[in-house]
Amino acid sequence: MSVVVGYVATPEGGAALDAAVAEAEARKVPLVVILSERSHRFGAEAPDVERHAEELRTRLAGSGVEHEVRVTGKGNDVAEEIIGAAEASAAHLIVIGLRRRSPVGKLLLGSNAQRILLDAPCPVLAVKPPVT
Repeated sequence: MSVVVGYVATPEGGAALDAAVAEAEARKVPLVVILSERSHRFGAEAPDVERHAEELRTRLAGSGVEHEVRVTGKGNDVAEEIIGAAEASAAHLIVIGLRRRSPVGKLLLGSNAQRILLDAPCPVLAVKPPVT
């Protein structure tokens, strides 16, 4: 049993991580973080992804929640990685961050969020970053 969260270093990813930590703490289950090796917003590789993973581990260590950070393989499908992690860990919940996209952007780029919502083996919590 776990809570699984998809994370990219964006405001949406930060909101998802914060919500996932709170959910894992409330449910008293481990947290599985799926860290994307690619920044989907910009279509480029995330710089120093292993360094970023270590920073996440350090941040999560301070939360007191048992956790695991997994980096997706280069070219792997992020939605499949998140769904697979949820299935493998019998997840109670998947948490994802959402951002606004134009109708054309949704059509051309597809939607990982939509695939996760439709194919997840458990409930999905979709969060938005706070409005600033």
